[in-house]
Amino acid sequence: MNLNNTFLNRIFGYFVRGLILVAPLYFTILIIWTGVETLDGILPISIPISQNKSIYLPGLGMLIILVGIILLGFFFSTVVPQSFFKFTERILRKIPLVNLIFYSVKDLITAFVGDKKKFNQPVLVTINRESDIKKLGFITQTDLSHLHIKDYIAVYMPHSYAFSGELFIVPIANVTLLNATSTDIMKMIVSGGVSTKGQIQDED
Repeated sequence: MNLNNTFLNRIFGYFVRGLILVAPLYFTILIIWTGVETLDGILPISIPISQNKSIYLPGLGMLIILVGIILLGFFFSTVVPQSFFKFTERILRKIPLVNLIFYSVKDLITAFVGDKKKFNQPVLVTINRESDIKKLGFITQTDLSHLHIKDYIAVYMPHSYAFSGELFIVPIANVTLLNATSTDIMKMIVSGGVSTKGQIQDED
């Protein structure tokens, strides 16, 4: 009986190790492949080889879209004057629904990849002083004077195991800056605290 249990435990151990290796790789490839298929579906490219047959080239449509975005970025960064962008944005601001959609998407994209990144300062926020419960998040705005709010800042707190989160307006006194990279903190939050790298220390 002991030999059988030892054998089964060893087999189960091998299975767990294989699962740890395969599962993250599988889901990484699945997510990337799904993204590629989505982009490629916008501009599917098929090359005709005869009157009734054609060859579908996966990834070519996505490549054309990416190259087009790069060329547009180069064109609007070097040729089109900045005054044109300001004029266009002034027009968009006057269209209610377009204004909401356009600026929401723009702010979301620039928060991650733009020159004005928002999720670059991780913080520790005291949620309940009596129980000393704290949550991790990222400062998104330090000046809320346009809302007539003083001594408060905006902190975005992502959810674990999800691509979502909540925005909190918290007192500055309840916020502690963290001496850690945004990437490490984001990994820790999304993984529910499982993924860590190094030791997170509060800044003095």
